[in-house]
Amino acid sequence: MINNYLKTAWRNLWNNRFYTAINIFGLAIGLAVGIMILLWVQNELSYDGFHANAENIYKINSHIGSGTGAQVWESSPAPLAVFAKESVPEVKNAARILGRGSLLLSNGTNKIPEASNAYIDPSFFSIFSFKMLKGSTAKPFSNDNSVVITASTAKKYFGATDAVGKILTYNDTVSYTVSGVLEDFPQNSSIHYDMLFPMSLYAKNFRGNANKRTIDEDMGDFLYTIYLQLQNNASPQVAAKKLSKIFADKKNAKFPDKKDENNKNFFTLQSLTSIHLITADDNASALQTVRIFLIIAILILVIACINYVNLSTARSMLRSKEVGMRKIIGASKYQLFMQFIIESAVLFALASLLAFIIIYLMLPLYNNISGKQLVFSFSDKNVWLVIGCSVLGTLAAGSIYPALLLISFKPLEVLKGKLSVGIGETSFRKILVVIQFVFSVVLIIGTIVITRQLQYIKEKDLGFDRTQVFSFTLNNDAYNHFDAIHNELQKQPGILSVAASDNGFLGYQRTTSDAYWSGKEAGSTFLIHPNGIDEHLIPLLKMQMVAGENFTGMPADSAHIILNETAVRQTGIKNPVGKTFTLWQNKATIVGVVKDFNYTSLKQAVEPTVFYYTKSGWTVYVKTTGKDAPKAIAAAQKIWKTYSPDYPFTYSFLDEDYNNLYQSDEKAGTLIKAFAAIAIIISCLGLFGLITFTAQVKTKEIGIRKVLGAGIANIANLLAKEFLLLVIIAFIIAAPLAYILMHKWLQDFAYRISISWWMIAVAGMAAVLIALITVSFQAIKAAVANPVKSLRTE
Repeated sequence: MINNYLKTAWRNLWNNRFYTAINIFGLAIGLAVGIMILLWVQNELSYDGFHANAENIYKINSHIGSGTGAQVWESSPAPLAVFAKESVPEVKNAARILGRGSLLLSNGTNKIPEASNAYIDPSFFSIFSFKMLKGSTAKPFSNDNSVVITASTAKKYFGATDAVGKILTYNDTVSYTVSGVLEDFPQNSSIHYDMLFPMSLYAKNFRGNANKRTIDEDMGDFLYTIYLQLQNNASPQVAAKKLSKIFADKKNAKFPDKKDENNKNFFTLQSLTSIHLITADDNASALQTVRIFLIIAILILVIACINYVNLSTARSMLRSKEVGMRKIIGASKYQLFMQFIIESAVLFALASLLAFIIIYLMLPLYNNISGKQLVFSFSDKNVWLVIGCSVLGTLAAGSIYPALLLISFKPLEVLKGKLSVGIGETSFRKILVVIQFVFSVVLIIGTIVITRQLQYIKEKDLGFDRTQVFSFTLNNDAYNHFDAIHNELQKQPGILSVAASDNGFLGYQRTTSDAYWSGKEAGSTFLIHPNGIDEHLIPLLKMQMVAGENFTGMPADSAHIILNETAVRQTGIKNPVGKTFTLWQNKATIVGVVKDFNYTSLKQAVEPTVFYYTKSGWTVYVKTTGKDAPKAIAAAQKIWKTYSPDYPFTYSFLDEDYNNLYQSDEKAGTLIKAFAAIAIIISCLGLFGLITFTAQVKTKEIGIRKVLGAGIANIANLLAKEFLLLVIIAFIIAAPLAYILMHKWLQDFAYRISISWWMIAVAGMAAVLIALITVSFQAIKAAVANPVKSLRTE
């Protein structure tokens, strides 16, 4: 029986090769794109879910300040981990992570720089499920001077030799013994390091600070990423409230004069599995992007299904006699249903095979655009899950209705030639066409809005000039020779200016509440971003002074500061130049006010910033002429090698660093453009098939009209106007829907464009034009056909 079904199915598909090809190509493109998007979505949603205790692991986020100055930090004070374990019953375990700077380590033969390092508590290995290949998770560190490294790091230093017990030397003086080798951190992990050192090593060195505190007593430094493992079924909200109260009580006891400020700060717990897509301040723009892509994947699969349903139902009249004869000779509804379902399954199998070929060919390009390392492997159960959901879902959605429609024909009416498709079925087909183009138009409008927003970001005046400026960060060796490096760079041809910054220019890398000015409200918390710069940075970046003057480079600048406009506005200081401002207990004079500038993502509003003077900085900025940039970089590299020969010279251009802030948005925009084009292509394939079928059904009518004097324009209009009307209706529905969706997307940006009427109009015209081109070709072909041949057609 199955053999018979398959033979009949193949015969029908082969005899209608044109429609079969349209269906296969439409489904294949839809399946390929749908599967690739779903693989991306699955990867994004899988982050950190591989840990055995994932559902009970939370990160502490710190909420500092109140009102307009309130901020949320991902880092917290070290004592919180101790308080949580000792005094919060809901907490089972706690672990702290503190990033460590770049190291130059020697294996006895070669010196290799390492940038991705951290100090951790040993409980890190109890909370998380990172696999220890060699060594013990119960006792990962043998002593303070031991280190756990990843498998790839072990191979880099020691090749195929067992790394455990081997020595790595830092600065030729400090030795670390490898006590364990970890499997490389999974790609879908929020935590990634190459080397892990014991927190006890950092704690030992920390005791030497001026205040003689241990890290377990230091409640003022919010430096640590702290993870808590809660008891099963424990409430994270309850645990966070208890932790906040304990911390406030401890701090009030130590600093009773700051009770109002201390009581305004609190902590929340964020689930581990949400960290990748939701920021500490609850910005879910990344999660929203994943949801958008999931919807796009479903829409593209639905569009592909609609093509199949439309062509199948449209051709139902041509198969009505076949169904009638089968019923008369005894075929049951079940047999007919199975016949058409198997026919659909064969077609879907061919489309799936083509889709897999497309995926294998396009996946490298897709990975390059999306920044992922997705692998399409049939040995991966996740791949089969995505394939199964996509193929079976589209098969069920696209084949059941056409099969039910075909077996519903009454055999006597069919053989008497009295069968009519019916208004309901025709209307249903029109509705499907409208739905197809609604989706397509929404994607076109989304593409236009995203493109315009990204263009706006690139062209917006940020308040500083980032062109032809490159920077590099100094290590200890180079920093000790800052003056020499600065002077030598300044002499190089093609270098216009050299400037220094304490902690880089882009991004809010430091924040402090230790600021005071006359008139500050008692007990209020004001957060400001401090940055040390020399007298050259403001002119190098062409930042504008709106009041006062820049640093002069004289010794007096050590007691001077410069505020940005937002800092002046939020502090309420009137006529600030000449007023005093205390930063970190150091009283200084405000000598200037710089115009607001965006040195972080435009998704964030400008925040208060204070510049203090530093003669030498850790980050060096170099302004070059465009044509001499390569020479300037080569000169900088040569100077670097003179003072830091063991470390590689790395640099980046400021405009590239800025554009990297929007890398994920750029990638999403590029992918959505591609998806919009694919949705249009699939929709047009279906439209082309329908206009071809309509012309075939109306062959005699077209012949009679031509004999009676109808021109080519009249015939083309007869065939095309119905479909163009459907596209116009789709646009009317899609326009407000797209406006709402894109308006919501733009809310993630503090600085954004407005959605103009022309963006929607262009999308509508594009959709109508594409549809017109699609239907006109076949309509004109039918209109110029010989009417004599048309009248002879059965």
